[in-house]
Amino acid sequence: MSLHFELGSAIDAAFGDALEAPVEHKQDAMIVRLKNGVTLDVRYASVDAYSLRWRYGEAESGIDTAPLHPELATFPNHFHDAAGHVIADPITRPDLSPEENLQKLIRTLLDDPMYGIQDTL
Repeated sequence: MSLHFELGSAIDAAFGDALEAPVEHKQDAMIVRLKNGVTLDVRYASVDAYSLRWRYGEAESGIDTAPLHPELATFPNHFHDAAGHVIADPITRPDLSPEENLQKLIRTLLDDPMYGIQDTL
């Protein structure tokens, strides 16, 4: 998907000093490895349909837009914390560009690599 290549280039340019290595491209995803130990798996099916999962150590959290939780204020996007709770997404918005959403998430994870994880350990 060309969107992944465009996003990867933008992330390499904006966060190069904070990356462990250049963005890695897979068939349907990108892997972003931050120097602080966070690994972020990025999957965009379209500009408003995405799955963003990150790991720090053995714990994993994520944000996606699967339309499964209509009761949440941010429907369809929602946040999965490491304990398995699903809450309104505090970071991304489907009406923002993929680059804006990904940059917001990376900034959050650079500031707090245990975001979505620390309350569950």
